[in-house]
Amino acid sequence: MAAPPPAGGAPRRLPLEGVRVATITVFWAGPHVAQLLAEWGADVVRVEPINVVQPGTRFAEHVAPPEQARELAEQGQIFVYYPDFDPGDEPWNRNSEFNAHSRNQRSMAADIMQPEGREAFLRLIEQSDVFIENNVPETIERANLTYEALREVNPRIIVLRMPAYGLDGPYKNYRAWGTHVEGMIGHHLIRSYPDETPDRMSPAFTADALSGVTGAFAVVAALRHRDRTGEGQQIEMPLAEAYLPALGEYILDYTMNGRITPQLGNRHAAHAPHGVYPTAGEDQWIAIDIASDEEFAALCGVLEAPALASDERFRTSQGRWMEAEALDAELGAYTRAHDRHELFHSLQRAGVTAAPVHDELDALASEQLAAREWFEETEYPGVGTHRYPGLLFRMANTPNRVPAPPPRLGEHSRELYLELLGYSAEEYEALEARGLAGEGYAPGLVRWPFRLKTPR
Repeated sequence: MAAPPPAGGAPRRLPLEGVRVATITVFWAGPHVAQLLAEWGADVVRVEPINVVQPGTRFAEHVAPPEQARELAEQGQIFVYYPDFDPGDEPWNRNSEFNAHSRNQRSMAADIMQPEGREAFLRLIEQSDVFIENNVPETIERANLTYEALREVNPRIIVLRMPAYGLDGPYKNYRAWGTHVEGMIGHHLIRSYPDETPDRMSPAFTADALSGVTGAFAVVAALRHRDRTGEGQQIEMPLAEAYLPALGEYILDYTMNGRITPQLGNRHAAHAPHGVYPTAGEDQWIAIDIASDEEFAALCGVLEAPALASDERFRTSQGRWMEAEALDAELGAYTRAHDRHELFHSLQRAGVTAAPVHDELDALASEQLAAREWFEETEYPGVGTHRYPGLLFRMANTPNRVPAPPPRLGEHSRELYLELLGYSAEEYEALEARGLAGEGYAPGLVRWPFRLKTPR
């Protein structure tokens, strides 16, 4: 539950109130930075075109009809995210992936590749503290909106650039999502299973999530530096380099010992058993981690498995680790008879590290998250009332409030152009008449239904 407001005195303010952030971001890493800054008070202004469809943002580039969206979902292939699988009349405003990370922000229509859009963007930079982008570097360079150009307009501007691999070097203009970055730096190989090749692994976007948090920290550090020195600066934060420290122990092992980490899957470098094991029901699992002989004895006691406890192969930690494959097979035969939640509580009481494996529906029904009121029911215009994830952390002496809804495409264009950027009503309406400002895409620009190719 949110911390109660302080007794008496002026109401508490959010820590980043008064900071304005301009963003041109796509997919996950850049928007995650903006989400965190907006949730803690920054005025985040999304700059997005309405005369062309910008891929990887509101996902208007592929709008599937409801019947195919359901078909894909039943196969576990989620490519579209609309409430009740219904794209509605404005699917770009109903995409739940976008809406989840863009709450509490404003949307300004401007195409930075057009002279008029670039001019509007530069006026926004004059009135901003931070600019965040995670596009391929050549995009920003073609628009001539590099840090060198922006600091001429606003010397105090802080620019966070988040390319996949850096602003120079042979990989500079490679386009990549987090999963491509993780493949490049070796994470996919380490997490793949010993009997499989990395291409058999599902995508992972951990690099995007971690880069979002790292980027938000970097922005706050740069703001602190500017408060002390008056200087703006550019922050270069490649996704690959931001995620690489997560593999530090494996890099260190190779550096010190010349040892290449094998494919681990669910295995641990020293613990066994260590993995996920089947429980009663269809596709129900429990995660178990045994670090000592005492914990293994407790596990066997809960499972009523004396034969497992007395097996000579499994009597020691070293023996269990050497025979991990056989141990996993035998352990799964015992866990399969138990309800995962009942077994979880029994093992916890016995001092065994364990937890049920949850899917998204389990998370929504989690008694722990429900007790903390973490999911918050919010009404979004044109979308309806649904539960959304809450704040990622809470502070005792600042408000922890439900954020405002995400912006509809171009929703705040008029107020920003007229009230912040200094455009006259006539100038704004002229841009609107040319389809360069306003709300929503031009009729016919987004074509749907667009039938996606169904994976085989």
